[in-house]
Amino acid sequence: MHNNPSESRTLGADIRAIRKTRGITLTELGQILDRSVGWLSQVERDLSEPSITDLRDIARALDVSVSSLFRSDAPDHEQGMIVRGDARRPIGSRAAGLVEELLSPDLTDDFEMVHSTFEARAEISDPVIRPTQEVGYIVSGRLDLNIAGRTFSLAAGDSFRVRGEPFRWMNPYDEPCVAIWVIAPPVY
Repeated sequence: MHNNPSESRTLGADIRAIRKTRGITLTELGQILDRSVGWLSQVERDLSEPSITDLRDIARALDVSVSSLFRSDAPDHEQGMIVRGDARRPIGSRAAGLVEELLSPDLTDDFEMVHSTFEARAEISDPVIRPTQEVGYIVSGRLDLNIAGRTFSLAAGDSFRVRGEPFRWMNPYDEPCVAIWVIAPPVY
């Protein structure tokens, strides 16, 4: 049993959290990867260490970036509790014009916090629909959001909520927009 809460924050726990969020069973993931349920279970419990190739395959199967599965370089006494500004893990949809970084120490909580930078003149064309509740806060710049067919123009200091509705983002402005998003349950 772990007495230090940071010891329970592991690669395996993140993989398990993403798999469960995706609604994929160990058996289904094993079939996708052509690996045994036992091996996957050991990976999720950190009893077996996946190779780089395994991590690429797992990331592809779970539709996340490989880099999102790599652990931070935080000192042991900070693991699971502290995320330094220069040590955030890249995550997200990999959409052009959007850079997302995990602010949460890992993906084992009931929510995740994400630092999103929307580049100037970038947008997504297809709406995103996720079984989540999301709240965001615009730190700097401006961003247009279309939520369930209604478009809103947001500026620094504004916040928003999306509850499973289809949404799109657009940054038609000349400067990047930085936003902090809280998403429950974690999707990355």
